[in-house]
Amino acid sequence: MDIVTSLAASRLVAQQRVMEVTANNIANANTPGYRTERVQFSDWIDRQHALVPGAPSGDHNVIYTQDRATWRESQSGTITHTGNPFDLALSGEGYFTVSTPTGPRLTRDGRFGLTSNGTLADSNGNPVLNTNGQPILISAADTNVTIASDGSISSENGPLGKIGVVQPADMMKLSAEGATRFVSNAPTTPVATPGIVQGAVEDSNVQPVMEISRMIDDSRQFQLMTQFVQSEADRQQNAIDKVLSQSNT
Repeated sequence: MDIVTSLAASRLVAQQRVMEVTANNIANANTPGYRTERVQFSDWIDRQHALVPGAPSGDHNVIYTQDRATWRESQSGTITHTGNPFDLALSGEGYFTVSTPTGPRLTRDGRFGLTSNGTLADSNGNPVLNTNGQPILISAADTNVTIASDGSISSENGPLGKIGVVQPADMMKLSAEGATRFVSNAPTTPVATPGIVQGAVEDSNVQPVMEISRMIDDSRQFQLMTQFVQSEADRQQNAIDKVLSQSNT
């Protein structure tokens, strides 16, 4: 493959990645706790060998498009009240911690409820952890459960524990696992004032109209690069045909 086509192909692959991320945002527009994802591109510079005899090596650079990373927009979503006393929303910074079969995970998806044994858990049945990293148990005798903004849980029978809300030391070291769960590859610290809202969930911060507009623009860019690659292929084929026709005369 020649350099021109390689450059165009790198941009085409990058544009396809943008479309995939935008489509995922649209698909999760109604997923509580979801944060809009974006793609970070960078230049990958290939220093070419000398084009003419005697010229220094690396005197000519070819710059490709490189898919470097993805990141998420940090603004909070709208808080929607559900009436479920175990649904929890975070109005401030931080993440809830849930215990999964593969280890603790961070999430802002506060669609919680009680399992059959009284464990506070997420929609997948993963226990929500307290400030000591332990599951939270609520007995059948606790019929009027109140959760304060700092995570303190109490009922008519007294205190029941405190929900742990943590903040990673380095947000760049969060790895997504699914739509709303994250693995922190950096230490976490407790959030003193998480601003928990009982009986509510934080909606996705995706703006559907904006994402659909992005998708339309992304599709146009993809089509433009596809046409460019096809035009370059046609140009090369025409050049080959002319050379062959002249050699046969």
